[in-house]
Amino acid sequence: MNDFTHQQLISENVLFRFLISPRLRIFRHLLLIFFIGIVLYNSAGVIANPIVIFVYFIVLFYVNMYVLVPKLLFNNRNIAYCLSVLAILVVMAVGGYFFNPFNKANGLNIPLFSFLTALLLAASSSIKLFQKGMMDKQLIYELEQSKTNAELEQLKNQINPHFLFNMLNNANVLTKKDPEKASQVLMKLSDLLRYQLYDSARDKVLLTSDIHFLEDFLNLEKVRRDSFDFLISKEGDLSGVQIPPLLFISFVENAVKHNNDATRPSYVDLYFVVSDDELFFKCINSKPMLTSAGNAGGLGLANVKRRLELLFPAAHRLNIEDDPERYCVTLTIKRIAS
Repeated sequence: MNDFTHQQLISENVLFRFLISPRLRIFRHLLLIFFIGIVLYNSAGVIANPIVIFVYFIVLFYVNMYVLVPKLLFNNRNIAYCLSVLAILVVMAVGGYFFNPFNKANGLNIPLFSFLTALLLAASSSIKLFQKGMMDKQLIYELEQSKTNAELEQLKNQINPHFLFNMLNNANVLTKKDPEKASQVLMKLSDLLRYQLYDSARDKVLLTSDIHFLEDFLNLEKVRRDSFDFLISKEGDLSGVQIPPLLFISFVENAVKHNNDATRPSYVDLYFVVSDDELFFKCINSKPMLTSAGNAGGLGLANVKRRLELLFPAAHRLNIEDDPERYCVTLTIKRIAS
């Protein structure tokens, strides 16, 4: 059973909620007492002492549920539990022989009484084991979610300092060469950092906001490099579409980082297409004439690939084409939020 199915089962099935919810514990106990009372009331012609049987069944049920099962079964002491059940059956048979709670005319039906005792033990054990199984699954689910959220936050935090380091280094270089351009870079950088500090702290941001962030980033690169150009194409209804923050910056940053060419103009083209509940993204960048080994990829791309696996485990498709003259990344995300 996957996590989604497990959560849906708990939230939608009334019986499951009734059996495992701590808030409904008192109602479960009252229902049990009422059920046993009704059964014994309808058996008044057979049972001479219904109160004794009632107390016996209640004590048996709760001793098994809150003592034997937690202390023996939950601790893998299965043999000790089986011996305890056998001891209860023997004590029941001996006690019933000397203190027959049934009508004397009917006699003591030890096989039937033993069967009822075993049935009650099995019922209470099953309920306790079911509760523990569901609670364990819930705990595992919450731990996995907590681990996933922590890993996502860590991956996102790895992207931000990496990006900031590159931009500050660019501004530092321009301070000596062209102070005016350096000032423009720092102004644009402040806008980018404002987005990162406030918007990227959310779980979801508007796709249009993230595209505007990428446009600012590319404009900043254009200020730094005279022979650089970029294109951002948008198709479909992008308004209201929400995505995790900073999802595309690693692709774009990688494209900018590895397409600097002193011999000819370089470019980065971005395409965003929204159709039904699917988002298509493409990033194409030129490659320099002389490419050093090991240039492609890096920490940023490794992080975004991991983020995609965590955020859209079965709802995304990532493809990377590395040609001699261009590098192309295509990403398709299904079931986007709006």
